[in-house]
Amino acid sequence: MSTNLERFRADLAKLIALGDEMNRDLVFRELAKRKALKTEHQEAAKRFENSFETNYQRWYSEASSLIKQLMPDRHSEFVHLYHGDLKRKQLDATTYHIQDWLNGIRAEEDYAGDKLYDDFAIVSMRFRTQLQILKAVQSRFESSLFDLAQIVQADLFDSELDAARELVNRGFLRGAGAIAGVVLERHLAQVCANHNVPTRKQHPTISEFNDLLKTAAVLDVPTWRQIQRLGDIRNLCDHNKHREPTSDEVLELIDGTEKTCKTLF
Repeated sequence: MSTNLERFRADLAKLIALGDEMNRDLVFRELAKRKALKTEHQEAAKRFENSFETNYQRWYSEASSLIKQLMPDRHSEFVHLYHGDLKRKQLDATTYHIQDWLNGIRAEEDYAGDKLYDDFAIVSMRFRTQLQILKAVQSRFESSLFDLAQIVQADLFDSELDAARELVNRGFLRGAGAIAGVVLERHLAQVCANHNVPTRKQHPTISEFNDLLKTAAVLDVPTWRQIQRLGDIRNLCDHNKHREPTSDEVLELIDGTEKTCKTLF
C-alpha cells in the first residue's frame, strides 16, 4: 500500500507537470500576440491551446489543498493570486486577478480602442507566481529540513482506521469505535496545535477540542456539528452500557474520522 508521503510526492509531480503545460500555453499565446511565434513552435502551440482555461480550476483546487497542508504559510498568498480582494471598489491593473479572466471579464478600452491595462499579462504573471509557490512546496517537501511528523502521523491514522474497519467486520463494534475515537481525538489535538489554539485541560475530549476550534473560527458550524455527532458515537462506544452501538454508527464514526483527517488541517 502506498504511503501518504508517496501520494503527496506523486500528486505534486503531476500538478507541477500540468502547471508547466498551462504555462506553455500562455507563453505561446503571448508570442503569437506579438507575432514572434516561430514556425517550428506552431504545432506545439496548437497542442497546448486553451490548456490554461481548460485545466485551471482543477489545477487550482488540487494545488491549493496541497499547499494548505504542506506549506500553510504560503496558502493565503496562493489564494489571493486567484481572486484578490473580494471587497475591491474598482477594477484596474492592481485589482485584476485570475478569477476575472476565467469569468470572461476583460480590461476596458480607451477612446482609441487600446486596453487600459494588459489583462493577459497580469493573469500570466499571477499564475506563474502560483506555479512557483507550488514548486517551492516540492523543494521543501524533498528537503531533509521538512517536518514529516504530520505525514507519518497520517499514515499511522490510516492503518488504525483500517484496523477499526476489520474489527467491525469481525463484530467488535465497541473496540472499533474506540480506535476511531482515539484517532479523531489525536487529529483534533494536532489541528489545535497547527492553529495555535491553546487547550487548558491536560487531556481534552473530542467535544472540548471541537468547541475550542469553533470558538477560534477554525471550524464552521456544519463541520462542528458533524464532529459533535462523531464524538457522541465515540462516547456510545466507550461509555454507554445501556445499549450497543450499531455497525452503521461505528462505520459512520470511522468514515467521518477519515474525512476529518483528510480535510481539516
